[in-house]
Amino acid sequence: MKLLKRIIYLFIATLILSSCSSDDDDIIIVDPLGDYEFGFFVTNEGPFGTGTGTVSFISEDFSNVDHTIFNDVNATDLGNIVQSMGFANSSAYIVVNNSNSIEIVNRYTFESFATISVGLNNPRYFVADGDTGYVSNWGDPFDNNDDFIAVIDLTNNVITSTIPVAFGPEKLMIVRDNLYVAHQGGYGQNSILSVINTNANSFITTIQVGDVPNSMVLNEGDLWVLCGGNPDYTGNETNGRLVKINTETNSVSQAFDFGATEHPNNLTIDSSSLIYGLNAAVYSKEESSTELPTTSIISGFFYSMTVNEGKLYATDAGDFASNGTLKVFDLTTNSEIESIEVGIIPGGVYFNN
Repeated sequence: MKLLKRIIYLFIATLILSSCSSDDDDIIIVDPLGDYEFGFFVTNEGPFGTGTGTVSFISEDFSNVDHTIFNDVNATDLGNIVQSMGFANSSAYIVVNNSNSIEIVNRYTFESFATISVGLNNPRYFVADGDTGYVSNWGDPFDNNDDFIAVIDLTNNVITSTIPVAFGPEKLMIVRDNLYVAHQGGYGQNSILSVINTNANSFITTIQVGDVPNSMVLNEGDLWVLCGGNPDYTGNETNGRLVKINTETNSVSQAFDFGATEHPNNLTIDSSSLIYGLNAAVYSKEESSTELPTTSIISGFFYSMTVNEGKLYATDAGDFASNGTLKVFDLTTNSEIESIEVGIIPGGVYFNN
């Protein structure tokens, strides 16, 4: 793939030069940043407890697929489990859960240049705010009192401090000077968001949202939080809930309750349409609508979902033991346009733009 890309770039450069007059001597040909500049990534958790997770790269036109780019470039494995990935400037931070590490690579070449392996304990998700990174950590999943947010100095990729939080921190979102932490609950169930001031890295408050907040999206200053509700096996089943947070006041401004046995997940957004999974189907709700939709737009149960440029990227983990599938849907027609085999337990899709 590297050779092909170089040939393409040389061909384009030749065409440009041959079509230019002598007055165009100041034209600059920009070299590609790396083999993985134009496309997107899928993190594959890998088999639980054994083996290694991987990262797949898929080109923008879906024509080129490579399922082991980290291993290909660095001649080593990532570890177990590849939980998630985040970006900061030209770097990608790959969170490896059971290995208690974060592998840091150039996001365009995927060459590894640093590893954080000290100060993490069951790391989950990463987000960056300028030169500071934040990582949610479960600690011991059976201990509800040792969970924390690790604060990383991204100039030297060292953990500088930790912020204790309630149990089960998962997804993270930066809104202006605040870090919002969704507490899904780890091996248990929680029902809050923590709010942390990123200037002082200090705790501000908690917001009660609903049981098991599993995903968040931001649109025009409003934070939407999807709560799955306690599952049936807990013996204390509760309904799912969609909550709108006013980030100026850190209060719930609107809430929508699902049915008593309905457990939605994977909230994402397409312009002003809130998209989520429920009962082996995908639903779309306009932000301005005062009711939850009753008709689905796509059929299927998906392990994760992400929207980018009018397309829904949804992963299917299959039997959780063999390679999974990425399905791509055009949200104009809600029709499937691509189906691509990826790695074992594809857990997230991340775009390099």
